[in-house]
Parts: sequence; C-alpha cells; structure tokens
Amino acid sequence: MNVKTKIEEILGKSLKALDIKDVDITLEHPTDMSHGDYATNVAMICAKREGKNPLKLAEEIAEEIRKNLDDDIEKVEVAGSGFINFYLSESFFSKSVSFIYYSGGDFGKNKNLENKRVMVEYTDPNPFKELHAGHLMSNSVGESISRLIEFSGAEVIRANYQGDVGPHVAKALWGMMKKEKERPPENSSLEEKISFIGSAYVEGSAAYEKEEARKEIDEINKAIYEKSNPELMKLYSWGREASLVHFEEIYKKLGTSFNHYFFESETAERGKKIVKEGLKKGVFERSEEAVIFKGEKYGLHTRVFVTSLGLPTYETKDLGLNAYKFEIESPNLSVVVTGNEQTEYFKVMLKALSLLHPEVAEKTIHIGHGMLTTPEGKMSSRKGNVMGGGTLLDDAESVALKKTKEGGKFENEEEEKKASETIALAAIRFTVLKQTPGKNVVFDFERSLSLEGDSGPYLQYSFTRAASAAKRAEDLGVKVDESGKFFLNTELERILYRFPEVVERAQKEYAPHYVVTYLTSTASSFNVFYAEHKIADPDDRSSGYKLLLTKSFQAVMKNGLYILGIGIPDKM
Repeated sequence: MNVKTKIEEILGKSLKALDIKDVDITLEHPTDMSHGDYATNVAMICAKREGKNPLKLAEEIAEEIRKNLDDDIEKVEVAGSGFINFYLSESFFSKSVSFIYYSGGDFGKNKNLENKRVMVEYTDPNPFKELHAGHLMSNSVGESISRLIEFSGAEVIRANYQGDVGPHVAKALWGMMKKEKERPPENSSLEEKISFIGSAYVEGSAAYEKEEARKEIDEINKAIYEKSNPELMKLYSWGREASLVHFEEIYKKLGTSFNHYFFESETAERGKKIVKEGLKKGVFERSEEAVIFKGEKYGLHTRVFVTSLGLPTYETKDLGLNAYKFEIESPNLSVVVTGNEQTEYFKVMLKALSLLHPEVAEKTIHIGHGMLTTPEGKMSSRKGNVMGGGTLLDDAESVALKKTKEGGKFENEEEEKKASETIALAAIRFTVLKQTPGKNVVFDFERSLSLEGDSGPYLQYSFTRAASAAKRAEDLGVKVDESGKFFLNTELERILYRFPEVVERAQKEYAPHYVVTYLTSTASSFNVFYAEHKIADPDDRSSGYKLLLTKSFQAVMKNGLYILGIGIPDKM
C-alpha cells in the first residue's frame, strides 16, 4: 500500500539511469488534485546543479519514469517550470479503499519505532495550585504525541511530574495557616477544599512581596524539605491529598491514565547528589553561598541550582527527575511536554545534565507548546484570575449540553450528558491540537463547539453521519462490494490512502496538527460525497462500493480521532 515509497524508488532508479546522483527526493501532494496525486521539484533542483534547462530535464526524467510504471500509476506529466506530477490509477484507489476497510483499527500504524520504549511526561500540575487551563493544553498535546508514538510501534510509558514541594507550596501553606478558621471540615466537598487551597495560595503569593511574610514563607519552605514541624506536615499532607484527588477526577474526564507519578519531593535529593558531583567536576560553581551553572559558556544563561539557604531549585529537581526516569525504566527516549515559556530553561538544565550524564541528556527532548487562553486574554494563578481546567471543562460541557438538548436526538438526560462531555472534550482537544507546536491558542466556546467547519464536534458529526448512512444501507440489504469494479472519482477516494503518511510525519515532528488538518479535509470530502451520492440505494449497482467507501472513511476518522484523544458519541 505504500505507493509513495514505490514512486520514490522509481524516481531514484530513473535519476540513476540518467547519471544524476546524490539527490534528496521529496514528494508532495499538489493542492489542486487536477495536478496529480504526487509532485516533485527534483528536476528544478538538479537542473541548477547540472547547468541544464529545468523543463527539458524534467521531460527527460519523466520519460525515464514512464519506462518503469506499474498498475498503480496511471500517468506522469511535466507541468509549470519543471514539476513532475504523478497520477495514481483507478485500480489503485479501488484497492486502497478495500485495504483500509480490512485494516480497520490498524490502518495508519507503522513500525518505525518497533521494539522501542518511550517515556512521555506531560500535564504536570502542582499540588496546592489549581490545575488550570494550561495543563489541559499540556495534557492534550502530550496524550496525542503518546498515541502517535504508539501508532509507530513503540511502547509508551506515560509520566506525570507534580511539584509537591517548593515556594508555591510554602506560599499556600502560609495562607492556609492565616485562614485556618476558614478551612473546610473533613466532611466538606472536594470542591470546597480546593477552593480554600487556591485562595490561600493567592493570599500567600501576594504576601510574599512583603519582607516580613517572605521570611516566614521561606522558613516554611525549608521546614517542608526538612520535615521538621509535625503540625505543618499535617496541614501539608491534608492539602497535598486533596489536590491529588482533585487532579485524578480531571484525568478521568480527560481519558488519561499515567504509568508513573513523579514528585519533586522524591527527586530533590537525587538532584542534589548530581549537583554535588558537578561541583567536584567544575560543572557548577558557588556564587554568594548559592550553587549556579554559568550557561553563558555555552551560549545560554546562568541559573541557580541550589539557593543560598541550601534548598534545591526546580533545576536541581529536574536533574534528579530525568536521571531517575532512566534508572527505573531505561527508555530509548524521554519526551517532556511543557509550556514553551520553559524552553530556554530546559536548554540550560539539559546542557548541565549532558556534562554529567550525557547518556540521559542525549535521549531526552523537550517539546514546548503555547498558552491556552479565552478571548479575554492571559490568566495568572498567582493573581487568582486563572481559569481552572475543571472549570473550563464544565463550562464547555454546559454549552455542549445546551446544543444537544436543542438537537432533540437523545432519549434521556443521561445520554445527553454523556454526549455533551464527549463533545466538550473534542472541542478543547481540537482547538489545542490544530495549532502548530508552540503557538498560543484562544478557546472560543461557540466557535469551538460548532458543528460546522473547523471544530472537533464537526469531525465527530461527520463520523456519526457516516455511521448512520452505513446502517441505513445495511438495513436495506446493501452489502460491502470490494470487487474493484467501481471508481467514482471523488476527492474522498483520493485522500483516504494518505492517512499513514500524515501519521508518520506527525510522529516524526511531534506535531499532531498535521492529523487535525488532514481529518478536517477528509471530513469535508466525505460530506461533499454524502451530498452528491445516495448510499442507501439497493437498486444502484454501485451502492456496495459506496458502502465500502463510507466504512473506510469511518475507519480513517476513528483512528485519527483516537490519535487526537477525541471520543465519538453514538449520535449527534
């Protein structure tokens, strides 16, 4: 089925016959399908080097290619100033539709990472702070990358790193102690407990700007590391447990489960040992009682790894974390997904790690994503105006529920609620993943939840429409026809086979937006096909093929939506 590889081989053989060597062959799909199914500018690249006319060289290459064509390629033409266009045959498209149908859930998978183990770390919320909308972005990107890697044959180990010690915890505890009388009792709801912890963190963050409170908070931070104050540790345990239970509720809604939960309290001592080792080797140096890494030597910037109080910073804990990952799992690769505001930080941390544990650093990569905001703009948990991840999910579900009620297709409230949850998550996932890596995302409720055009619910609706049409046809006695006698020359037939290429590229570049773009185009192609062709028509000789094509579309959409972490409601 890999016709792209076949064309690359034919093209390479043709270039060799013309004594043209050392050429990187690239194939692209023309934007306009009337220009073929694949195109290459190899003649234009080679002509410049060979000192030839590009159009004339393209004709020579095309003539050589025609000597090696098989049944999958109908013709080869030269266009423009030297492009070579390949047109696939009707028999290829007919075979591809059948192949997709029988491949089902395996269509799109490859073996590029077979026998590899890859750890993907993502989401990473901090106890004592609300899991905010930005964490939903990290979760969406990380989960999709995990599934792309799985589609490439690797075993994926999902990891979540949560900051349960550090200045933010001390600020929250300071606020909790100041507001002790307001602390919800044990039998209160989780929502009340999380609200209390969040408001305490905001109060502690504001107070830290003043010298007296700063000293108190710094002492609390030290006491947490040393576990020297039993009463403080009781309050710490109460807040930590409430936060983690709250996170689990959201993970369940997101459909994400992790193999490993790492905590800063576990990695701090490991990191301090690495820093101590680095001090002896001259990787780190002391500066005003603190321990720093002078990144300027490597074109980076200086960062503190141990404070003047002897406390490890995030940098040191990350050293311990990344070394620990390889101790317990020995992955072939470790992928870390965070907001892109940490990109420069990761460059420094990984450089320091490479000088001490190069075997870990060279197998660790960082992927940064943009921020998730509402049309109102950027939010800050420190200032208390952040939108919680749970709140965003709930609000999206409310809008989705309103739309499902208006549709009137569900028999009871339970069905409506279940569908609205699936649709709401699709809206968020799609909005996050449609952007290229690193770009900020604005989540607009109405636009993101629309059933028309560029949205997750639109993809879901296209699938359910296909499922409904297929069922109607089968109820009328139509059976799948894979005889290869039919070809309708639709855009849908000419786009479905491309899915494995899209998956492969998205995995190699860690860029799920390629899958989003492809699925959106494919859904549009199906809806055009649906409008122009009656599928449930037992009197039409081609109905069996149209049913086959519809089911193949379903297979592609289902696999693609799975990669994006988007579920499919039974009806919409």
